[in-house]
Amino acid sequence: MPDAAPCSRPAAKGGHAITRIETDYLVIGAGAAGMAFVDALIAETDADVVMVDRRHCPGGHWNDAYPFVRLHQTSAYYGVNSRVLGSDLIDETGVNAGFYERATAPEICDYYRRVMDESLLKSGQVRFFGMSEYLGFDRGVSAFASLLTGATTTVEVRRKVVDARYLEPSVPSTHRPSFEIDPDARFATVNDLARLSEPASAYTIIGGGKTAMDACTWLLEGGVDPDRIRWIRPRDSWVLDRAYFQPLQLVTSLIDGFSLAAEASAQAESLDDLFARLESCGQLMRLDATVTPEMFHSATLSRAELELLQTIDNVVRLGHVRRIGVQEISLEHGSIPTDRGQVHVDCSAAGLRKAPPRPVFEPGRITLQPIRTVVPPFNAAFAGYVEATRDDDTERSRLCPTNPYPETALDWLPNMYITLESLTRWNEQPDINEWLERSRLNIARGIFSHADDPRMQAALTRLLTYTEPAITNLRRLHGSAGAGVAG
Repeated sequence: MPDAAPCSRPAAKGGHAITRIETDYLVIGAGAAGMAFVDALIAETDADVVMVDRRHCPGGHWNDAYPFVRLHQTSAYYGVNSRVLGSDLIDETGVNAGFYERATAPEICDYYRRVMDESLLKSGQVRFFGMSEYLGFDRGVSAFASLLTGATTTVEVRRKVVDARYLEPSVPSTHRPSFEIDPDARFATVNDLARLSEPASAYTIIGGGKTAMDACTWLLEGGVDPDRIRWIRPRDSWVLDRAYFQPLQLVTSLIDGFSLAAEASAQAESLDDLFARLESCGQLMRLDATVTPEMFHSATLSRAELELLQTIDNVVRLGHVRRIGVQEISLEHGSIPTDRGQVHVDCSAAGLRKAPPRPVFEPGRITLQPIRTVVPPFNAAFAGYVEATRDDDTERSRLCPTNPYPETALDWLPNMYITLESLTRWNEQPDINEWLERSRLNIARGIFSHADDPRMQAALTRLLTYTEPAITNLRRLHGSAGAGVAG
């Protein structure tokens, strides 16, 4: 078999129009999911793995991220199991003060390069083909082509093709706006925001998701007066409180929050009652107390970030943008004035990709998707462990049910009950419990080292009490909403 190419060079070589190789697993995509899956798989097996990615280096969408982006969650449970990201330190200043550090995009890209070069390739089990486009799978043979030379490599896959790009996110730098833009209007993607050569008279932020929240926060922290920021939010979103998503020494808050969500889920009498209870116990937050959010993408903020964003009063709720002109912005339900000094910042990329859910495990195929809510590295690593330790796809699927990315507020319900059902199944498997405890990607690891904490004891008791009633009630409420029952 040909040697693996280092991530800084393309694998295809001129003069070889078609090369044929063999492997146990062909992994399409070397982003967060693909890297975590392979790292977990080779930790448990001697499998041979080929990874293919259209980018020149691993890291997926982080290679295209806007310069001031940070992880939503903490670095302590992001990346791959075999290598720590960051220093597991708690920030002392800023809007993340009191919580574990969150890596920047450059830090994450460097991390994935090191994982590839120093761990995966060095293992001798992995070959990486960058700058290569996957061409498809037919009768047990896959193929990919070099984007530099056009040379084709066919791959005989002995076990499975792993699709790690099925839910590849839409990011601002590669996103094409859905609205018209007058060539004389001052327009920027969020990536361009950090490269402005002169100040704007004001800033119009377009989009209601986490990217828009990041852009607004960055402007405010940079000294821009909130009165100079206009925020076009077609829909408001429920957001998560970062205080309840902390690992390691702060894991008690995680279990406390999750148990409170289970209690609210078990006791809610209606959908409105459920969201009122979740907000009351701190499990969901909103930007505007007068607006009921319709959207939920699992965006995570600290209370300090939320309060900073709430200083922006000029919020436009007239639907999606149709056209940005020099003097006017046309929207679905009206128009607003603008001017040549205003910078219009596009933050409307979808982010999480919506695709029809399919089984994670199928004959000859693995499609990496959420299992325990949204965080891709944990879900992919868990799928890698289950693939390595179970022989039957039916049992693998039972342990790894698809838990689709949320889009609307209603999607919080299946996210929660599928997670609760999965945890119940995992608790019955001693080896899975052992793996979870040693997995750095598992936010909940180390629970029992806090067993003497009265708050942890109360949270575990609450969770045991309300898990089954919560599953039953959430399925009832979800079904009553006419959405059907997922999972």
